[in-house]
Amino acid sequence: MTIESSKAHLAAYTKDQNLAELMIPAVGHLYRENGIIVLVFGRKLMNASVIDIIKAHRFGRRIAGKDPSLEQTSEVLKALARMDLGICRIDIGKLAHRFYHENGSSESLDEFLARELAPAAASGDHAPEDPQDVVLYGFGRIGRVLARLLIERSTARHNKLRLRAIVVRGGRDGDLEKRASLLRRDSIHGPFNGSVTVDVENSAIIANGNYINVIYANQPEDIDYTKYGIRDALVVDNAGVFKDEMSLSRHLVPQGAAKVLLTAPAKGDVRNIVYGVNHHMLDDQPIVCAASCTTNAITPVLKAINDRYSIVNGHVETVHSYTNDQNLIDNYHSAERRGRSAPLNMVLTTTGAAGAVAKALPELAGKLTGNAIRVPTPNVSLAVMNLNLSEAPTRDELNAYMRDVAYDSPLSEQISYSASTEAVSSDMVGTPEPAIFDSVATIVQGNSCVVYVWYDNEFGYTVQVLRVMRHMVGMHIPLYPA
Repeated sequence: MTIESSKAHLAAYTKDQNLAELMIPAVGHLYRENGIIVLVFGRKLMNASVIDIIKAHRFGRRIAGKDPSLEQTSEVLKALARMDLGICRIDIGKLAHRFYHENGSSESLDEFLARELAPAAASGDHAPEDPQDVVLYGFGRIGRVLARLLIERSTARHNKLRLRAIVVRGGRDGDLEKRASLLRRDSIHGPFNGSVTVDVENSAIIANGNYINVIYANQPEDIDYTKYGIRDALVVDNAGVFKDEMSLSRHLVPQGAAKVLLTAPAKGDVRNIVYGVNHHMLDDQPIVCAASCTTNAITPVLKAINDRYSIVNGHVETVHSYTNDQNLIDNYHSAERRGRSAPLNMVLTTTGAAGAVAKALPELAGKLTGNAIRVPTPNVSLAVMNLNLSEAPTRDELNAYMRDVAYDSPLSEQISYSASTEAVSSDMVGTPEPAIFDSVATIVQGNSCVVYVWYDNEFGYTVQVLRVMRHMVGMHIPLYPA
């Protein structure tokens, strides 16, 4: 490489850095003042760093085949600032790709955007008028990730979800500081993006200006949320102790509680929702379940494949990171095998995810079996699905179809697409989609295929939980381009 070529590469990257820096205040203004969430190929730019913005553009190469330049998306962003739009989500990566690489007409960028975003210009607010109180019952792995997401979004005009309280057992000296410290620092997801302080006298955590009451209670019936100024709260149970309708209804006993969302597999007739697949079943039901992380990972992919190729039957093997349910070293456990040391063993166990798929996709009822292997990694799991199909696609056809689903379909928020030959589990940490289709690993033989689906069983799943929460409280924010 010549010196001139080296200088050209550095100059191009420096230019991208400058453009990304200019994007940050523009994205923030649109978000906080206009309620517009800016994305690049599904990656939110709010609170993003310069490097985050550049990497989001590189991600477009894997999805669209060619990443739009920051110069192109910057022009789209500037044009958006000139428009009068309602509350919505806008993917400037997809818009730039369509205009600069697919649009064959002679219209200007402003004319193109006016046409593409006409529904957004005509729409009104898609959020409830008053803020919606949220209570987290439990503050474990999912609870803390969800707290981060809620706090991060609390300053936007359109975002009406307000984290008002967390409920935990305990109350011993130093407990509040330890809870705050666990929110502030995370070994997997990194430091909290902001400041966290504690109000010991009033038992509260203050995070980025959000005053969050910490309520100590051994059972839901012991609580009166109205004492904390909380009304009609959505209680998100991430403790996983109550799993059927009768036990979950205990969350509705306290004054100030209105609805319950469980972040674990439910039993009985509780509606299991996989957002993007069967969220149309969400109505005014007071008790709802967001299914499991595995169910949220495999169901969108199974739906996509079944819609195109019709699944006859299949088996799902989950290679799942260990969880707090397991022991660090060998000790008693009520479940088979789970008493053995999680960091030292692969542990064969069971999963109800294959059966739970039928609650979201009734057409697959009785067609799938499943098992699980817990492995010594702290986060990110993998589902291996061996499927028999009614049709016989080629490997390239199946991969191309799934790439299109991930790029431009109603399931694009649920399915990401990987074409990297070097990707490993840690690369998937922080992926907002609950499923990442690994195209390199796809195997097809006749009417049978084996597909591999990664998932961040903490972050990706929690983003799905947040989508269910928004729907339950009437926040229906449209995404453009449709």
